[in-house]
Amino acid sequence: MKIVIADDHAVVRSGFSMILNYQPDMEVVATAADGIEAYQMVAKHSPDVLLMDLSMPPGESGLIATGKISSDYPDTKILILTMYDDEEYLFHVLKNGAAGYVLKNAPDEELLLAIRTVHQGGTYIHSKMATSLVREFIKKDQESSDSDPFNQLTKREIEILPLVAKGYGNKEIAERLYISVKTVEVHKAKIMEKLGLKSRPELVEYALKKKLLDF
Repeated sequence: MKIVIADDHAVVRSGFSMILNYQPDMEVVATAADGIEAYQMVAKHSPDVLLMDLSMPPGESGLIATGKISSDYPDTKILILTMYDDEEYLFHVLKNGAAGYVLKNAPDEELLLAIRTVHQGGTYIHSKMATSLVREFIKKDQESSDSDPFNQLTKREIEILPLVAKGYGNKEIAERLYISVKTVEVHKAKIMEKLGLKSRPELVEYALKKKLLDF
């Protein structure tokens, strides 16, 4: 595989080049000292993998370059190399199109594994950072659930909602669920209030979106 290394320190570029060129399946075809040069080298050599440092003053940062390269050259897999085991960096680079994130002080074996993983279409995240990513995913999922008004409905209201959407009257629903007509009316009012709905057509549309109807 063809590889480009982007880092503002010459000794880092040289060190990584020696490690990678020693591998029978890897060849460093170019190096870059900042994000602008990294973009140029990717455009020129069409590498399979780009090792990208995040912080490369005074030129363009790795984060900005990652976004541009992933957009313009999606076939090049970008693996971020950094000293920062900060989850904020992780989230930003993944959003900007990076395929992986590995620390510079990681063992050589881990770096090689990361390169081969992203080259094969996978995503590689340093184990410590992967834990942070999972925690953030769970947190966002919980926040999404908390903000969904559907989760405010009681079990009984969830039973009644699709019946109302299907056109059943209060008496029919009451008979089906063995409750009083008055109880059905109260639940219907609460359903409409909790979901912010004003009419039965809106309720039908909501039930369809939630896949609550089986016809």
